[in-house]
Parts: sequence; C-alpha cells; structure tokens
Amino acid sequence: MRTADLDRLERFYVDVIGLAPLRRDDARGSVWVDAAGTIVMLERTEPDEPGPPQGTKDLVAFAVDDKELWRARLEGAGVAIEAETHNTLYFRDPDGRRVAVSTYR
Repeated sequence: MRTADLDRLERFYVDVIGLAPLRRDDARGSVWVDAAGTIVMLERTEPDEPGPPQGTKDLVAFAVDDKELWRARLEGAGVAIEAETHNTLYFRDPDGRRVAVSTYR
C-alpha cells in the first residue's frame, strides 16, 4: 500500500488494526507489518504519484472473531464505519482505501 504519509498509515495499521511491525526501512520509505503471517508492505509514494481513487470499493479484509468488539475499537479510535453486513464492518484507512473486518469464514 503506497502512501504520501508513511507514519500516519503505519500508526493506523499498527495501532488501530493491530498488525505487528516487522521491518522499517527509512531510506527506502517502507514499513512491513504482519497480518497473521501475511506481510503487508506500506511504502512512501513518489511526489507525483496519485493516491487511491476516491470512493473505490476495492478493499483489504481482515478475519476477526468478534464484530462488535471491532465496532467498539474502531469507534474508540475515531474511525467511521461506512457500511456493514451481518458479518462485516467496512471503513476507510487514512488514505481512503476501503478496509473491512469480517467474522465470515
């Protein structure tokens, strides 16, 4: 995931989503975080690189055990829930990417 504000995006995925930091390379402008064994790479964009399209429905989803616990966690962090289904909460990261937490297996 590319971003103009690497520190802000890292804080979101580490502090709000709870992913574990694995590696930081300030010279390259990248941070790798662990999503239950999957590496999510956060990288600084080039100055003229566009951000994610506004309103996109593309998303990254994380499996969770308790949707209501996540609702409280997101609300506590000031993250607006934009939609939901029986199993899933949808929201945006600081760059506007759609993110979901879902109990659907």
